[in-house]
This record gives sequence, structure tokens and C-alpha cells, in this order.
Amino acid sequence: MNIQENVSLKAYTTFGIDHKAEFFTIVQSVDEVVEALKKAEENHWKVFILGGGSNVLLTKDIQGLVIKLEIKGITLIKEEEDQVIVEVGAGEVWHDFVCFCIKNNWAGVENLSLIPGTVGASPMQNIGAYGVELKEVFHSLTAIHRTEYSSTRFEAEDCKFGYRESVFKNECKDQYVITSVTFKLRKTPHYHLEYGAIQEVLQQHGVVQPTLETVSKAVIEIRESKLPNPKILGNAGSFFKNPTLPTSEFEKLKLHYPQIPGYPTEEGIKVAAGWLIEQAGWKGRRTGQVGVHEKQALVLVNYGGGTGAEIKQLSVAIQNSIFEKFGISLTPEVNFI
Repeated sequence: MNIQENVSLKAYTTFGIDHKAEFFTIVQSVDEVVEALKKAEENHWKVFILGGGSNVLLTKDIQGLVIKLEIKGITLIKEEEDQVIVEVGAGEVWHDFVCFCIKNNWAGVENLSLIPGTVGASPMQNIGAYGVELKEVFHSLTAIHRTEYSSTRFEAEDCKFGYRESVFKNECKDQYVITSVTFKLRKTPHYHLEYGAIQEVLQQHGVVQPTLETVSKAVIEIRESKLPNPKILGNAGSFFKNPTLPTSEFEKLKLHYPQIPGYPTEEGIKVAAGWLIEQAGWKGRRTGQVGVHEKQALVLVNYGGGTGAEIKQLSVAIQNSIFEKFGISLTPEVNFI
């Protein structure tokens, strides 16, 4: 295990913020995870786990040891008549895993194409897009306790999945390092085409009978048309969660804003945060080297040289503006460090 000192994290996060790690190491196996955790305890270092860096906003240098997870591998655990069980290393790039599934005709994650980040981070956020959430294909995961170094298996009910939520963002926060995730995927697809513009894009391309590949390509086309490439323009994708309102509150808002989009859920009516931000006049606005993307108001961007503090300040200004105009509190999806 190689531990480096004073390492810039600019290349390891999609916002491209140039803050440093006091100590930094890359781990590629469960044994190396345990070795790194023990090294941190010996030296009384705080530990920060880094996956794809796509949901992190650095506002300062990180003291202690940053452990970059690069555990790879995709293993077919079990194959049945109608489904497969697949274990995936936490360091696998999420979209690479989606492409692997499509190549093997395993259905369930095609709507989650091009979501940035790694497989290990996917259950932490319960990632979702276009009518599909990770919990629908989740089977279990394995994680190492940060101080006891023991391996624990988490079933779906243990993870307490919610909208962009899990037990790992709440009562188990900073207690475990996820090392692998196991998925349950279908051999016979059940397509979700009613969300976003998927059906419209398929029709534009003359697709009558969708396949895993054509649905994935449609999702990628939609995402690329709205979301900037973080390799070109620093961002973390959707910055805020879509708020869920009680039905009565949503109906009151609809009297004042007839065009407000709402989607019924078990908890109430989910409102598009991007629409709220756009209506408040933030879309395309720029302050110095940071701003709101011109094509998607839900995305905050670093034009180059912006700081995490500036992006955080912008996000707070947006939150205040939305609350003042609509009486709605926006919650960031991105984790501030």
C-alpha cells in the first residue's frame, strides 16, 4: 500500500476543485481496505472514502487519510431461468457496469445509463433516473466496518432505501466502507419508457420494438443533451433533490403556478427542482467562475478556477430564493466536505 502526502484531489472529483488530501492512498482489494483503515487508526488519522467523486463538493483541504476505492470485478453468482445474481466491485465505474449488463442482455439498469460515479456509491444514494431506482435491482452488499474491520452483509431491508437516501447517509454514516454490491437482474426486460423523453427519442429514431441497447442509447442521448460533461465543465450532475410536497400544498401552489410539474408518489407530490430554479431566474446565471448551467437549471457548474466555497454560496442563494418565491426548501444531493 502506497500512502502519498499532500495530494491534489482535483482529478478525483467531477467538480474539479483543487483541494488537497493530507494523506492519500488507492486500494484495490478488501485486504488493502483493512490495511489502510488500520494505518489510519495507528496514526490517529481521520478517514475519508472516495469513489468516483461525482457527488462531492470540496470546500477545504481534507485532513487525515483519503482512501480511493478501486476494487474491480464483475462476477456471476447465480443464474436462474428468469434472473441472474451478479456481484460487482465497489470501484467499478457505474456506467461501465450498465454497459456490461446490456451486452449480456441483463435487464434492470438500462434507465440508469450514464449516471456518474462508482458502483460502491450507488446504494448510498439509492441512485435513480427515468422511473427506476437502484433499490429495484439491489440484492445485497458487503461492507467493512471502519473500526472493527469486520465484514458485514447488508440485505435490502437493512439499507433502508428512500429517495436518494439509505442507512449509509444516516445512522450508519461514516461507519462502513462498501466493498461490493450484488444485483438481481432480469433476463426478460420490463421497460420503463413513460418517464422523461425516452419514448419520444425512440420514436425519433424509428424504434418500434425497444431493446436494452436502444433504451440505454435514448437515455444517454437525453442526458448528454441536458447535462455537461464533467471532463469539460466541472459539475456533479443534479445538485438538489426534487422536493416532495403534501398534495394539499401542491394544489395551493398550482393555483398560482398552473404549469408547475408534479409527479404523484407514496409520500405526496414530487416537484421538479429544476423547474423551480428556472422559474426563479437562475438558469444560465453566472457568478465569477461558477454558475447554473444554461441547459439544465438543476446543475451547478465550475467554469474553471471556481472554489467549493463559491459553489456552496451559490447553492445557498438558490435555496433562499426558492423558499422566498415558493415556500419550498431544497435539499442538496451533493455532499459538502
